[in-house]
Amino acid sequence: MFRRIAATGLALAMAAFSAMSARAAQCGGDFDAFLSAFSREAAAQKISQRAIQSAFAGLTPDARVIRLDRRQGTFKQSFERFGPPRVNARIARARSLMNRHAAMLRRIEQQFGVPGAVVIAIWGLETDFGGGMGKHPVVRAVATLAHDCRRSEMFQRELMAALTIINRGDMSNAQLVGAWAGEIGQTQFLPSSYVKFAVDFDGNGRRDLIRSVPDALASTANYLRGYGWQRGGALAEGTPNFAVLREWNRAQVYQKTIALFVQRLQQGQ
Repeated sequence: MFRRIAATGLALAMAAFSAMSARAAQCGGDFDAFLSAFSREAAAQKISQRAIQSAFAGLTPDARVIRLDRRQGTFKQSFERFGPPRVNARIARARSLMNRHAAMLRRIEQQFGVPGAVVIAIWGLETDFGGGMGKHPVVRAVATLAHDCRRSEMFQRELMAALTIINRGDMSNAQLVGAWAGEIGQTQFLPSSYVKFAVDFDGNGRRDLIRSVPDALASTANYLRGYGWQRGGALAEGTPNFAVLREWNRAQVYQKTIALFVQRLQQGQ
């Protein structure tokens, strides 16, 4: 799927981890030495030794992640070529899932103000409704990018967030699997966004964006609300809600594709 990591990484980084930059572990050099320094920083952030050990024991950098990171380029595909084909391929299943989850989607809209069509559209575009979440160990991916000097500060924040997810018991290190740059779950949250916006909507005591559809969709709505989504507002270009989509993905082609998908779901087209 079309990834947004290069475009939106800085917007997704959490202010809670901003203090790390003053004492960031040194990028480059020996990977084990980097992990040792980062472990001390994590402990200072009240991450338990159990969580640190479970994440870092035997960890090695992933050369494939670096190759994929270097391969990224500017997205230049037109909306006409990108958007309508993706919506057409998913619209029938999206309608079926809207019907199946109608009660849950009503509860999500009541609590967060975001219509069900919006979260269903994002779900479909990001992972084909949970079918393409990725198979990369998240800690290994973000640790690799944190150690690499190209975007070390950003990914050190993401690594700390991944440890926070493990530390608070939402998911174990083994369960924390996602896309090559660390995006997690059915709508592809970076770890920092997971920490900031994930909610336990199914009431089982954990925020699980991989295995729980209610948690994933409600967290997506919470994310949009967090960036200023206006309850009952329109989604046409130039509206405040369309501007919120920029915080989900900086590519205007992607914003327009979400809006098209939502329009077709709401109009029954």
